[in-house]
Amino acid sequence: MYRIKTFNKISPMGLNRLEPEHYTYSDNETDENGILVRSAKLHDYPFPASLLAIARAGVGVNNIPIDRCSESGIAVFNTPGANANAVKELVLCAMLIGSRDVDGGIQWVRQQVESGVDITTVVEKGKSAFVGPELFKKTLGVIGLGAIGSLVANVALDMGMDVYGYDPFLSVDAALRLDRHIHVVKDINELYKRADYITIHIHYTEKTAHMIDEKAISAMKRGVRFINLARGEIVDDDAMLAALDTGRVATYVTDFPNNRLVGAPHVVAMPHLGASTPESEQNCAIMAVDQLKDYLENGNIRNSVNFPSVSMERSGVMRMCIIHKNVPAMLANITTLLSKDGVNVENLSNKSKGDYAYTMVDLGSKVADDVIEDVKHLPNVIRVRVIE
Repeated sequence: MYRIKTFNKISPMGLNRLEPEHYTYSDNETDENGILVRSAKLHDYPFPASLLAIARAGVGVNNIPIDRCSESGIAVFNTPGANANAVKELVLCAMLIGSRDVDGGIQWVRQQVESGVDITTVVEKGKSAFVGPELFKKTLGVIGLGAIGSLVANVALDMGMDVYGYDPFLSVDAALRLDRHIHVVKDINELYKRADYITIHIHYTEKTAHMIDEKAISAMKRGVRFINLARGEIVDDDAMLAALDTGRVATYVTDFPNNRLVGAPHVVAMPHLGASTPESEQNCAIMAVDQLKDYLENGNIRNSVNFPSVSMERSGVMRMCIIHKNVPAMLANITTLLSKDGVNVENLSNKSKGDYAYTMVDLGSKVADDVIEDVKHLPNVIRVRVIE
C-alpha cells in the first residue's frame, strides 16, 4: 500500500487513477511515499525518509527543492505538454489584446456608462483611441520551441503570420512537430530584428533570469509587442518599463503581475491564467499520477527534472532500482556484487543526467538481503529500491 500526500487541489480525474487497494491519498498523510503538488512551496517541508517521488501537476518546479530531492534520492516529475493547448490559446488572446487594446476599450466603455454618458452617442468617436494592427501578415518570434512554443508557432502560421523560432536546445521530437514553413534561426538577434510580436516559452533558470534585459530589448524591432506567459523573472522589469516609456516596446502582456507593472501604461497584466482551464488541470493531474504510479510500481522514470528517463518492460522475478552519482565504474561495481550471489541479470538499463545516474536491473531470482545491503553501501550509491 502506497501513501500519497496531496498539496493543493488535485483534479479527481487524476486521483481516481489511484486504486484504493494499492493507494491511500489525502492532504494529511504521514510517512508518505509520494507527493502530488501544484503550486505549494515545498522548500521548507521536511521530507520523510519514506518519500520516493514528487509529481508536480504542471511544468515549473521552482516551488520544489530540486537539489535536496536529488541528494536524498527523491525523483521529481513534471508534466510537460499537458497544459500546452491552454497556454497556446492564451497566447493568441494575448497577441490580440496587446495589438487591438481590447482591455483598454472595455474599460473605457464602462467608464462612460458609470459617468452617466449614453454610450451609444460616443462609441464611434471614442473607438479611435483603441485602434491597433491585425496579426495577418505580421511576424511572430517564438523563443522556445517545446510543447507550447511549437503549437504557438504552427497556429500563428495558420493565421497568416510569418513565424521565426529560436531554441538552442531544440529536440528532434520538437523539430518534427514544427511546420516546415517556420524559420528556425540559430541567432536570437535574427528573431529580434524581424518580429512584430515576440512570445517566450522557456524555463526559468539561473541562465534565463532577466534574459530579456536592456540589451535584448534594444535589439528588437521598435514597437514590438512582447508576451510573457513563461515566468515573470525572465524579463527585467526595469528594462521593460523603460522600453515602454520610449515606445521601443508598444505593449507588454504578462501573466505575472506585480504592483509596478500593473500601474504602468501599455502593460496588460493577467493573474497567471496560462494553464487555468479545467481541461489543463485534468490533463496535468492524470499525467502526474500516471508517472508517479509507474515509478512507484515499476521504477520507470518519465519526465523527471532531476533524474534520467529510464523505462523497461518487466522481466525476471525481482527488479532492483539504484539511484547513484554519475561516476565511473558504478555499473561494474553493481553487477560484480550481484554476480557473487549467482544471480542472472535478465535485463539492465543505465542512464545519466548531469551529476546523477539511474540503473534498473531485472534479476532472474531473488537476491539475498545481505547483497542488497552491500549494494546500498557502495560508495556514491544514494538509494536502492527492490520491486518484486
